[in-house]
Amino acid sequence: MAAKIFKELPGGLKMPAIGLGTWQVTNEAELENALNAALEIGYRHIDTAFVYQNEHIIGRVLQEWFSSGKLKREDLFITTKLPMQGVHQDRVELFIKKSLENLQLDYVDLYLIHFPVGIKHDDGQNRPPPEKIQTEPSDHVAIWKKMEEQVDAGRTKTIGVSNFNIRQVDTVIKSARIKPACLQIELHVYLQQRELVNFCQQNGLVVVAYAPLGSPGYNKFTAQFGNEPKNLPDMLNDKTIKKIATKHKKTNAQVMLRYLLQRNIVAIPKSVTPARLKENIDVFDFSLDGVDMKALDDLEVGEEARVCDFKFFPTLLQHPEFPFSK
Repeated sequence: MAAKIFKELPGGLKMPAIGLGTWQVTNEAELENALNAALEIGYRHIDTAFVYQNEHIIGRVLQEWFSSGKLKREDLFITTKLPMQGVHQDRVELFIKKSLENLQLDYVDLYLIHFPVGIKHDDGQNRPPPEKIQTEPSDHVAIWKKMEEQVDAGRTKTIGVSNFNIRQVDTVIKSARIKPACLQIELHVYLQQRELVNFCQQNGLVVVAYAPLGSPGYNKFTAQFGNEPKNLPDMLNDKTIKKIATKHKKTNAQVMLRYLLQRNIVAIPKSVTPARLKENIDVFDFSLDGVDMKALDDLEVGEEARVCDFKFFPTLLQHPEFPFSK
């Protein structure tokens, strides 16, 4: 069942086209069980971030697999991310070292700037509460130079960005000695971001889709910050997708993931349920035809369908580098 499609990154790195997203999973037993199930099924691409507060759990599980001889480090593609409090040229190295310590790894395969806005750093907090967030200037050119130094030092194989818009990606490209290998963004059939995807693909960046199934658990996540629930896109019950799924004897989720693969986009769906984990990677044995793709193209809603708008941190919206339409 292992991933059968890979995207080639600079330096010959191969990124499996379906990965395991781990955002919102901080329960130790739940994540351990999900990771063990995913690795047994054949997942070889794991996506995490410093701010997810679960790197240490992932690191422990990976060490068990390595020490048992079931996997070698080079069998896996591991991504983690520089948090907003690290988006400053003086703190990039500090935070990648923290992540490597948490993950019990000598290097990651891909290190991303998680968000284009920097916030002030309080050494005692992993993730500051929204009311305490204070933004600070974000010099992407200076920060990127520090990201390049992490490649030089062997702490990451390659580097990229997440949640950046076209202008911000272009700024990095034009100043880079080591070009960004990847842009990770929210992407699904209701939020297709075609202009941004085309720009990245024309410039050699692999696009990775987070929340490719619409992040059904989002309201539970934002409730911890006192946010009101928002109307979430319900693509798992969309009738157009269901019709295509029935035609191929697949589920709505499998059709949505296959759609992204056929647009040359990597997807990192999150699940902790073994049956869903198996379902999400079982997308290599069918193809969507031109009629299917057109019907899915036509489901585009645009910005209204964005789930992860970062408005749970209201001070970010005032920053000149906030990447989404206000």
